[in-house]
Amino acid sequence: MIMISSNEVLEKLDSIIPNPVCELNYNKDYELLIATVLSAQSTDKRVNMVTEILFSKYDLEALKVIDLQTLENIIRPVGTYQRKSIYIKEIANRLINDYSGKVPNDRTYLESLPGVGRKTTNVVLSNLFNVPAIAVDTHVERVSKRLGLSSKKDNVLTVEKKLMKKFPKEKWSRLHHQLVLFGRYFCKSQKPNCFNCPFHAKCKHKRI
Repeated sequence: MIMISSNEVLEKLDSIIPNPVCELNYNKDYELLIATVLSAQSTDKRVNMVTEILFSKYDLEALKVIDLQTLENIIRPVGTYQRKSIYIKEIANRLINDYSGKVPNDRTYLESLPGVGRKTTNVVLSNLFNVPAIAVDTHVERVSKRLGLSSKKDNVLTVEKKLMKKFPKEKWSRLHHQLVLFGRYFCKSQKPNCFNCPFHAKCKHKRI
């Protein structure tokens, strides 16, 4: 099988996704953090529908004291809403008490928050502070394995490390967004759009 080079990946992603951006809607730093927590096992589209209501009614101070039942009713569409409601209240409480409501540029602190793992932290640090990072979500993992950038058996941390090794550090954040969007709109889990895929000739997973 012909391997896909790192330069080829970057060039072809640039050609089809020249302006990659995070598709979660937010206006404040804590809104991105909460939205990313809500996005676990959900879609950005569904999260945006929920946060449009949530953030229009409640700021961080209000989320700290919001009734759990009320919060659950709002975020129910994103799934696992009971657990996520607890996470949101605790995140609001911690941010207010520890950083006066600001999201810090501190990986260790962010990963100590409930519901916030490495992927969420990478998203937040990359988008808010321009920290080079590759957040491996389901799309990034799927595309990386299909294109042979990682192995099928690799866990998300191994996928992240392999991508970081293959691509220049200054490209990481842009590449992350491109891989997410490529997986979301081209290399889908079900019915991937192989006919219009620029990697078709060298893809390990091609259907046509």
